[in-house]
Formats: sequence, C-alpha cells, structure tokens
Amino acid sequence: MPISLRKTLNTETAEVMAEDILENGMNMPIQVRHDGKRHILVAGLHRIEAAKLLGETVIDAFLVQARRH
Repeated sequence: MPISLRKTLNTETAEVMAEDILENGMNMPIQVRHDGKRHILVAGLHRIEAAKLLGETVIDAFLVQARRH
C-alpha cells in the first residue's frame, strides 16, 4: 500500500465498516486501475481493510481507466 494511502487509513472507520459489511454485505466494489504490471487502488481503502478484518482474501472491484491529459 502506498505511504500516501496509509496516512489516510482510520482503523476505527475500517472496524465500523466491517460490522456494516457483516450486516448488509459490501454494497460498493473498490476501484482499481492497471498500470501494465499490477492493479493500483483508486478508491476503497477502508473497504479493503474492513474485508481484511473479516478474513476475506478476495474482494469485488471495478477496473477504471486513468485519464491522460
């Protein structure tokens, strides 16, 4: 996980989200982009951390395209 993302991680938020996922399921997949070698997280840091807390090893994701200017 990039350092810039780690700085925005709030473990309490992930814990609350994990409880919600247990009750209601994951309503919104994470978003990733592919850089040619690997997938990079665009949105969904707390959803990933919540899934990890629940012991999940697979998570749904939307593949998005990066805009080029």
